[in-house]
Amino acid sequence: MTVAKAVVTGTVFRNPEKRFTSNNVPVSAFVLNIGDKDELLVRILAKKTSLDEVVSAISKGTRVLVEGRLQTNNVKNESGTERKIFEIDANVIELMGTTSSVSASDFSDDIVKFSDEEMTDELIGEDEIPF
Repeated sequence: MTVAKAVVTGTVFRNPEKRFTSNNVPVSAFVLNIGDKDELLVRILAKKTSLDEVVSAISKGTRVLVEGRLQTNNVKNESGTERKIFEIDANVIELMGTTSSVSASDFSDDIVKFSDEEMTDELIGEDEIPF
């Protein structure tokens, strides 16, 4: 059952697993810890083939952002009792905290330089204050 749209960030708690449906469609799944201090685990399902490249780069401990549909599902554990779990059917998965090789020289055209004469400490004159 679909509950709502969700956007979460967290740390990968369990490495992704890739399985195939009976129609040979790949479905990747991993567990994401979205809690700050306590473990709050959510299962992430990646059914779109466009997400395969990102999911293959994910491992335990990786920080990711996930956007998709929040769903609930009933599963049986080893003892046979049913419990409700939350999962997100992902539309977007982005790696967080990756370093990029962008330097300040790449933005040199966007930098506006002022001369010292144009800069003053006074933003507005006292006679211009409206109160």
